[in-house]
Amino acid sequence: MRVISGLYKGRRLKTLEGLNIRPTSDRMRETLFNVLSPVIEDASFLDICAGSGAIGIEALSRGASKVTFVESSRKAVEVIRENLNHCGISEDVAIVNRDAIAAMKHSASEGLKFDIIYFDPPYASDIYSPVMWQIARNHLLSEDGILIAEHRRQEPLAPNYGEMRPYREIIQGESCLTFFRMDMDKDKKDESETID
Repeated sequence: MRVISGLYKGRRLKTLEGLNIRPTSDRMRETLFNVLSPVIEDASFLDICAGSGAIGIEALSRGASKVTFVESSRKAVEVIRENLNHCGISEDVAIVNRDAIAAMKHSASEGLKFDIIYFDPPYASDIYSPVMWQIARNHLLSEDGILIAEHRRQEPLAPNYGEMRPYREIIQGESCLTFFRMDMDKDKKDESETID
């Protein structure tokens, strides 16, 4: 796996083996960041269930001002650190070695807000709803912030989490990226697309 574009383009990233990890495909990662390109510059970015850190590192490569990696696995955190070191990244990052729900509660207690939140737990995980509710109830998204959740296409997420509502879906194979924002006009038409 390599960084696709930006400052660290072409840097090889170590991946995780033997854990319940399903890295986001390069194609889906490229599509995600094409969508985020108008808003990634100087954004505060939260990568929940960060795995190898590839999404957060891509965000830094493309101009995010700071990335916070949340990952419960110690082995995965070691890989994130190795990947950051390999790219020469030592500033503008935070690594939180906690489970996602505890990390969201801690972020709320610190009054943190993020411009972009990427949430990609194992598809069979039971933390989708609790984490999404923690983000919504604690207003962890900044004004005009975006949350993107990657999940199995056949298992759609709830139509809303309080005032956090979906506004776009991108489907590729079995994977789906659902984009959420706060206070969306309920009557606004959803955008969805399938990538062949």
